Amino acid sequence: MNLGMGEIGLLIVLALVLFGAKRLPEVGRAAGNAIREFKSALNGAGANGNDPANGEKHEDEGA
Repeated sequence: MNLGMGEIGLLIVLALVLFGAKRLPEVGRAAGNAIREFKSALNGAGANGNDPANGEKHEDEGA
């Protein structure tokens, strides 16, 4: 799905109409934080030694 300049411009105008110029930075920050938290949760599931598919636990978690 490719977005051209016309579609991006329409999305920006629509966001300004829906949220207003004063609230738009707040909405963008909240969306960015949500995406960052989601990515860190995805990356953290495999990086901390836990493998939920195999039922393995990390040694600090106990039995």
